[in-house]
Amino acid sequence: MTNEPAAAPSNFIVEAVEEDLKSGRFDHVQTRFPPEPNGYLHIGHAKALCIDFGIAETFGGVCNLRFDDTNPVKEETEYVDAIKEDIQWLGYKWGQELYASDYFDQLYDFAIELIKKGKAYVDDLTADQIREYRGTLTEPGKDSPWRNRTVEENLDLFEKMRSGDLAEGACVLRTKIDMASSNINMRDPTMYRILKTPHHRTGSKWCIYPMYDFAHGQSDSVEGVTHSLCDLAYEDHRPLYNWFLDELGLFKTRQIEFARLNVTYTILSKRFLRQLVTDKFVSGWDDPRMPTLCAMRRRGYPAKAVRNFIDQVGVAKNENLIDVGLLEFNVRDLLNKSAKRVLAVLNPVKVVITNYPPDKVEELEAVNNPEDPKAGTRTLPFSREIYIEQDDFREVPPPKYFRLTPGREVRLRYGYIIKCVDVVKDPQTGEVTEIHCTYDPETRGGYAPDGRKVQGTIHWVSASHAVNAEVRMYDRLFTVENAKKVDEDKTYLDYVNTESLKVLSDCKAEPSLANAVKGEQYQFERKGFFCADIDTKPEKPVFNLTVTLRDSWAKIENK
Repeated sequence: MTNEPAAAPSNFIVEAVEEDLKSGRFDHVQTRFPPEPNGYLHIGHAKALCIDFGIAETFGGVCNLRFDDTNPVKEETEYVDAIKEDIQWLGYKWGQELYASDYFDQLYDFAIELIKKGKAYVDDLTADQIREYRGTLTEPGKDSPWRNRTVEENLDLFEKMRSGDLAEGACVLRTKIDMASSNINMRDPTMYRILKTPHHRTGSKWCIYPMYDFAHGQSDSVEGVTHSLCDLAYEDHRPLYNWFLDELGLFKTRQIEFARLNVTYTILSKRFLRQLVTDKFVSGWDDPRMPTLCAMRRRGYPAKAVRNFIDQVGVAKNENLIDVGLLEFNVRDLLNKSAKRVLAVLNPVKVVITNYPPDKVEELEAVNNPEDPKAGTRTLPFSREIYIEQDDFREVPPPKYFRLTPGREVRLRYGYIIKCVDVVKDPQTGEVTEIHCTYDPETRGGYAPDGRKVQGTIHWVSASHAVNAEVRMYDRLFTVENAKKVDEDKTYLDYVNTESLKVLSDCKAEPSLANAVKGEQYQFERKGFFCADIDTKPEKPVFNLTVTLRDSWAKIENK
């Protein structure tokens, strides 16, 4: 499995829109992005979002933002605000901000029209009975005993539904189509149900609410949407979508379906993601391990990397599983060009340079970003005592270990060549607590004037100037590629990676990070790309691992 991006595949939606314009079916392009405000957008929504806005941009059209707020039980203004923030973060601008609730009066009138045409009826069957009467994929359904109520009776009952005279679950309004249809969605689907729950926009004005299938197509038509772009789950709903528009004599929007996005090592079901939050597997919707856009933003993913990833995945008719490494490749590629390089020691051990003057402090020059000459340089303080990574020292080195060991020299990044001469150990545990080294004062900048070869280069920070920092190391949220395909006796929760977060609370960083700004991105040299978290405070920065310098999972996979 490769993470290298391939050329973007052909886009059948673009081809379909081009044909519509060429044939004169439409003389312009208008799309819409219609999220339900019952949760936070995730990377799967980003694909739909990029397609909806991207098609409009490609053809000089407009994409509206329309919230599908037809279920007040699950919807909140909090989600509306979060969705708008995510869209703006990705760099898109919508035409109009609209809501399905804008059309509640008009949708009610459409329902009355269908009742008068004998195409809709009030049904007293319970939800379980309706399900039973609907039949199966191989067996036809059967008519409800209330299917042949008169128009007058249906109008009276529907008005009672609206006025609140009937209890929740007492009845629903259904279309009258064909209970023997081979498409189960055409077997008298429900149009309205009773929900005595205040709506986040309309308050208590309504106690009946339209179903998605009834509200969606009519909302598209009223707005003049030319192309309704949605995932393959709605392909079987397209005949119903068209049926409503035909029966009501409305402008005919064209619905085109595409495969939804599936990504390895994660779950893109809103229901399952909500469970991860409510059951405290993660700290919230913006936990950097989550596939939500707010989580990716918090983790330090550039919006452009997400858009590039979506472009490379392309638009397809068949669902497949996309390697999350491709997303990480795009993140790494962009940050490599833009992120400032800094030195930070995540698991520190002290080194004392015994022949360095005790009170001396030098200023060493460091490059901010070798990929960007305009990024300039900064100075690093260097002193007698420094911190290095515990992994950069081995008292008994394994084969091909070129870092610091007793009697061996290593090069300090931007600094000097040092040589280990002694170690101090904890008398109880035997762990090395301090390393004693000497330095060669002729090797400033890391180069030996006598030409001797030093294989290892390690990073460091001055002990007396170091900033204490917390670093949160994130890994895959699941231990398997496809958590949806699990063993019969297990659920996706059995594959949650309990080691997906490790908090390192005693990290040492160079002094320039003392006042790191929330959201600012860095490359910790030799470690990875990191982002200052929202929990960052003055003199106590907190950093999230955005992505490693290399795809370590790919290396493990290819062993």
